[in-house]
Amino acid sequence: MRQGARVVGWSSGLAAALAVVVVASAAIGPVPIDYLVVAKVLLNALAVPAGVGVADRTLRIAGLAVTTPAPTVEFASIFDFAVPDTARTIVMTLRLPRIALGAVVGLALSTAGVVMQGFFRNPMADPSIIGVSSGAAVGAVATIALPLAVPVSLPTAAFVGAIAAAFGVYALATEDGRTPVATLLLAGVAVQTFLGAVVSFLLLQTGESMERAVFWLMGHLHLASWGDVRLVLPVAVIGFAVLLAYARDLNVLLLGEEDAHALGVEVERTKRLLLAVASVMTGAAVAVTGVIGFVGLVVPHVMRLLVGPDHRILLPTSALAGATFLVATDTVARSGTAELPVGIVTAFLGAPFFLYLLRKREVHAL
Repeated sequence: MRQGARVVGWSSGLAAALAVVVVASAAIGPVPIDYLVVAKVLLNALAVPAGVGVADRTLRIAGLAVTTPAPTVEFASIFDFAVPDTARTIVMTLRLPRIALGAVVGLALSTAGVVMQGFFRNPMADPSIIGVSSGAAVGAVATIALPLAVPVSLPTAAFVGAIAAAFGVYALATEDGRTPVATLLLAGVAVQTFLGAVVSFLLLQTGESMERAVFWLMGHLHLASWGDVRLVLPVAVIGFAVLLAYARDLNVLLLGEEDAHALGVEVERTKRLLLAVASVMTGAAVAVTGVIGFVGLVVPHVMRLLVGPDHRILLPTSALAGATFLVATDTVARSGTAELPVGIVTAFLGAPFFLYLLRKREVHAL
């Protein structure tokens, strides 16, 4: 009962903080909008299913357009506040997709960071430790530098590169069906170094497109769209639900693999699943935003200091804190005279804060 109350208490507070940051972020921009107007626009967007209908939908099969009836869900708005059309268009079309993508990516990176720190029992671990971000970078830069050789979209190439790197590291570290954590860590470091060299080589081949490649590597949200949100959201939500279901196993793994096995945890199977889910979540996030550092490192560690190491509490609180942190830092990134990639801002804020924790001796073994 006490643990449930702590989850509800912390989650409610962080959800309220996220709501405040979302409203503030949607109000700030080249065209300032009153906070109350923003709140009304967002409330007007809330809707509930009101019925099911049938509408004609056109499908293209082998070059032919085929019209067929398809079921549709009709929604009804809960609120109907009077707001200016200009404010509604700016918030819903320009700012909210970017805010939503920032929240979803922040959730995914923070949740994956919690898993990696618990898995490796190391507070310095983050989602990129097994080469996910480096693999995504190779895929993305290869698409920019060699568009004819890599004839797929940049997000697709980045996602494939991320997953290939993660599973390649896992395969290198696995022997006789076992994957020692130390070997996995060393394999990740080696593969990251190698892929970093590949990225550097590809950058030399980008020519006039180098600015685009470097900008992607810095991490950004400025091209966010509702399509990006629809791509990442299902992966983030499903991945979070799976990891939350394995929160107890993560707690037991902190005791060591031998103790976890004695307590009934299928250690190798659990490790495979945790790594796969965390890698897919990170790959999906990085594929649409580029490499955004420190979110999956600092946020989980700070929340661990605040709520403790119990993953049943740590996972949901870190998810909300990560979403809030990335939306807030992206608001800072676009509020100056010249917009900055959000990855620069997260590094500016994250690195000094983490050094502060080191000086205070609050970075410790799990």
